[in-house]
Order: sequence, then C-alpha cells, then structure tokens
Amino acid sequence: MLDPEHPTLPSAAIAIDGMAVAGVERIYLMLNKPRGLVTTTHDEQDRDTVYRCFDGAGLPWLAPVGRLDKASEGLLLFCNDPEWAARVSEAANGPDKTYHVQVDRIPDAQLLESLRAGVDCDGERLYAKRISLLRAGGKNAWLEIVLDEGRNRQIRRLLAASGIGVRRLLRVSIGNLDLGNLPKGHWRELSAGEVVALGGNDSLPSRSMRPGAGDA
Repeated sequence: MLDPEHPTLPSAAIAIDGMAVAGVERIYLMLNKPRGLVTTTHDEQDRDTVYRCFDGAGLPWLAPVGRLDKASEGLLLFCNDPEWAARVSEAANGPDKTYHVQVDRIPDAQLLESLRAGVDCDGERLYAKRISLLRAGGKNAWLEIVLDEGRNRQIRRLLAASGIGVRRLLRVSIGNLDLGNLPKGHWRELSAGEVVALGGNDSLPSRSMRPGAGDA
C-alpha cells in the first residue's frame, strides 16, 4: 500500500524505501500536579502549565489523560497512546477517580446523602458515586469523593449547588493507582502491570519505571 493517507493497524509493518520503520515507543506516566498549573500545552494568558514539571527530562510528546483545573492538584496521567487514554477516560467503563476535598463547612448526613443523589446544574445531572466524611474540625471538613465519570469542574459545581465552597481539591487515585508518596511536582513512569490494570492494554509499554525517573 503506497497511499500515505491509508489507515494502518497497530500491528502493521511499515517500511520506507525497503527499510523498516521502528514503532513509536509507548510511554505512560503519572504526575503529582501542583496547584496553580494549567493542564494545557500553551496558555493564551502565559500561565505556567503542567509541562513545566517535565523540563529537562528529554521526554517525547505526551498528552494528558483527562485534566485537572488550575486550582486542583494531585494525580494526573500522561501518555502517547491515544487508544489507552480513551479507555482510561471512558465514562461507562473507565476506572473510578477518587478525590480528597477540603470544604468550608461540616456537612451533616442529610447533606451528604443529597450530594450522592445528585443535583441538576446547567442542564446536567451531577452526582458522586460515593461520598464520605474523612475528618472534620473547626469550621471545615475533608470529604472523600469518588466519581465514575468526568465532567467539567464536576466536584466544584456539585458542591457549589449545595452552598459548599472548596478550599482544596486533590485527586488521590485513579482505579487502583494511588498517588502514594510521590512528591508534588514530580513524576514517574507506570509499570507494565499498572498500565494493564488501568486501560486493559494488550500491548505492554516498551519502557517501565526506571530508578530515579521523574525527578523533574
């Protein structure tokens, strides 16, 4: 096949002038996103982006899998495998996302139940798959919120509809992948097992986590 626009399967062998072309090395990594960075390549307002965390790492182009807004922090995935990213991000069958959220009040059981039931906001039904009180003290509390889908600013909008303000929002896990003790602003590559567990990828990555990787 000589048509340059003809689609090819991932398993197809490609050659130029009889020389085999090596496949793109698949890379999957997780970043502990700091607060204040935007999840984009270039920002029209010249704000710092998440790619600042990769400066000097010598990585190829990687795209974020989903996003966290500027004021949010925590676990953010990157890869150069669009099919895997689509499976992880899929609303119906993708892994759950777990967040720890500091709010400006102490919600009672009735309010927590109403959040689980969901609210109508801007023509959308917003809800949490699970929500529980982690701890409370003084005038604020920490909630654990689990989502099985990702809508724009879903948690902030859900809580705001019930008169609750967010002070901090931290994504702590995606499926069975935990943020763990990864320092803020640092990253590491995922192991082959973590890649398969998240996206069910039949083609294992050619790179796995290396010692010291991610000290950006």
